[in-house]
Amino acid sequence: MQETRTIEFKETITNTFLKTVSAFSNYNGGKIFFGIDDSGKVKGLADVKQACLDIENKINDSISPQPDYTLEAQKDHTIILSVKSGAYKPYLYKSKAYKRNDTATIEVDALELSRLILEGKNIRFEELPCKEQNLSFEVLNHKLEECVHIERFNQDTLRTLNLYNDDNGYNNAAGLLADKNQFPGIDIMKFGENISIIQKRATFENVSVLEEYDKTIDVFRDYYQYEIIEGTDRKKMEKIPEAAFREAIANALIHRAWDVEARIRVLMFDDRIEIVSPGGLPSGITEDEYLAGKLSVLRNRILANVFYRLGFVEIFGTGITRIKQLYETGLKKPDFEISENTIKIVLPVLEKDLNLTDDERLIYKNLSKTMLKPISEIVSHVPFGKSKTTDILKSMIKKGAVKVEGRGRGTKYILK
Repeated sequence: MQETRTIEFKETITNTFLKTVSAFSNYNGGKIFFGIDDSGKVKGLADVKQACLDIENKINDSISPQPDYTLEAQKDHTIILSVKSGAYKPYLYKSKAYKRNDTATIEVDALELSRLILEGKNIRFEELPCKEQNLSFEVLNHKLEECVHIERFNQDTLRTLNLYNDDNGYNNAAGLLADKNQFPGIDIMKFGENISIIQKRATFENVSVLEEYDKTIDVFRDYYQYEIIEGTDRKKMEKIPEAAFREAIANALIHRAWDVEARIRVLMFDDRIEIVSPGGLPSGITEDEYLAGKLSVLRNRILANVFYRLGFVEIFGTGITRIKQLYETGLKKPDFEISENTIKIVLPVLEKDLNLTDDERLIYKNLSKTMLKPISEIVSHVPFGKSKTTDILKSMIKKGAVKVEGRGRGTKYILK
């Protein structure tokens, strides 16, 4: 066992552990093991009973409000302090709130503290009164008529959608859906052969998120859809499944942190699209739960409900699963990168499985559609020698997956 974001070792009992109690209470809980040194070696405590009393007194005297915790004395003279995520955040030690940063405990910044205060009151940022109250909703009105066939749009409609109440007026969710607003939007860049070549740059912001969503889909169609003519018929083809891109953009808009002054970034390449959303995962859900499609914690519940009513998303929490399903027959799969402050979804160009072997798949992943690669570069990224790699490439050429150019030492390979 070693220290992690939710596990900390303390060889002795000093006040430093109280910062970690604050951190565990403010976020996802955790355990502190007393009588174990930083390397995980058991040292034990001289008087376990007295140590339990000391720990309890320090917590009760120093952390406000009272955290939810239990103490367990072990046979090896160690103590396990289990701290649960609390319902009355923020939990303060010496008037400061703390969080875990990997295996370290650090003080939260002003933005994070404000989030904890709202969470402790069971209030989301989208529920706060919008600074601008002179709002119009022509885009939302049109979408409701088009998708839900609502004939009459008025103040009662906005109340039903939880966008307005008589006490506070319009909330931030209403601001996001309003025709004009002051929120950050979506920044799109389409690159050419490399990141130095920008074919298109577009920014959609200060308008309804519904309009941003539609305009982003339009840019996607320009670059990742085309038509082929078969006899008298025209057939629409997709390089990347539009349904997957729609899910990714809706996911970014619904789950991003709107109190961060940063745009959603959509980076378009010939072989993939990267969607980067500010905010990381909401508190109360793990990366594994998110990737498994078990997203039950909605950062923006009101906005998510509007997207659901309009048919932009299906059942809450199934977006990641749907994206994966749309790539079931693809050779390359979507990738999901989770960090503390961002979520990145990578959608590769959909390529059908060419009955490649496992060894061929390894090489396939290291080749490019736009860059010729010599055998030496390919060998450096796969667990095969030059001879076996050459044989595998010959097999892939026969299957139509790879194209070869040049001869002798100038021989290079590229995805067909």
